[in-house]
Amino acid sequence: MGFIEQNRDLLPYAKYLRKNMTKQEKHLWYDFLSKHRLKWYRQRIIGSYIVDFYCSKLKLVIEIDGGQHLQKNNLYCDNVRTLALQQEGIYVLRFMNSDVDYHFDYVCNEIEKNINERLEKCMDSISKKSPL
Repeated sequence: MGFIEQNRDLLPYAKYLRKNMTKQEKHLWYDFLSKHRLKWYRQRIIGSYIVDFYCSKLKLVIEIDGGQHLQKNNLYCDNVRTLALQQEGIYVLRFMNSDVDYHFDYVCNEIEKNINERLEKCMDSISKKSPL
């Protein structure tokens, strides 16, 4: 698990996605992640994938999925993508558009809960490496 090379060919598409975020992505970005205490990136290239949101400090991805992600082929592709990211030590959180639309506080609380858990693991890892 080291540096993950970006597929630079995806850069124009990532820029396009940043400028054309869905309503739900905009809501999560402008009303929560852009103001967060940790640095978040939008439509970030990781390897051969573009993820919706990424915090490199925590190796945490947030994906906001529309209904098309429930189709069998898309579920399979999402699982392959998630496994590839997990092999790089990246954790993936997924929410549906409807979660952001109707349960925004829940989504933010779940994200914050996962952030705190990952921060705690980082601190535990650091304290185990440090001699007393």
